[in-house]
Amino acid sequence: MEDAKCKTCRRVGEKLFLKGERCFSAKCAFVRKPYPPGIHGRTARRGSSEFAVQLREKQKLRKLYGVAERQFENYVKAATTSKGDAGGNLLAGLELRLDNAIFQSGLAPSRSMARQLVSHGHVLVNKRKSRVPSYALRVGDVIALSKRALQSKTVVDFEPIFAKYNPPEWLFVDKTAHEARIATVPQITDGAQLHGTKLIIEYYAR
Repeated sequence: MEDAKCKTCRRVGEKLFLKGERCFSAKCAFVRKPYPPGIHGRTARRGSSEFAVQLREKQKLRKLYGVAERQFENYVKAATTSKGDAGGNLLAGLELRLDNAIFQSGLAPSRSMARQLVSHGHVLVNKRKSRVPSYALRVGDVIALSKRALQSKTVVDFEPIFAKYNPPEWLFVDKTAHEARIATVPQITDGAQLHGTKLIIEYYAR
């Protein structure tokens, strides 16, 4: 049976890399079936209305970071009430989630695995255990995996990929110590990403 995460990618029409290494292989469901799930998936026409486009962008970003609807709405409210570009603020807020930072630092193969590590108490923030995946990190915070997590099969198997991984500029990763420091606030410059967040802001402003 096809995984729900794979169906999510097919539903939004874009690969969201929710399954870690599998997303880069020929087994990726989006590669094998690049159309929406369901019996009408091959023939269904995607809505092209302004609302449909905005909704699709909202669902895509929400699913990418694994955030519930109400929580995502709170991120949007915080982004629009803060100084600066609302779209950039939204992306920065999502990037600075603890589970996302663990994933972006290369310490976990996927955001869902990073979220599981946090929930099970295997992640340290400034040497203190945290079980809150949505914990908002700040510049200077140091995140790391516990000794027990470093001995788990999942982390050990992922080690060769971690050794070659290049993190984003806002993270400084010490690969020997298996820890990362928030070096700066994430600066989003990708035009497509910013355009997508603009549509999301417009969706909630209706």
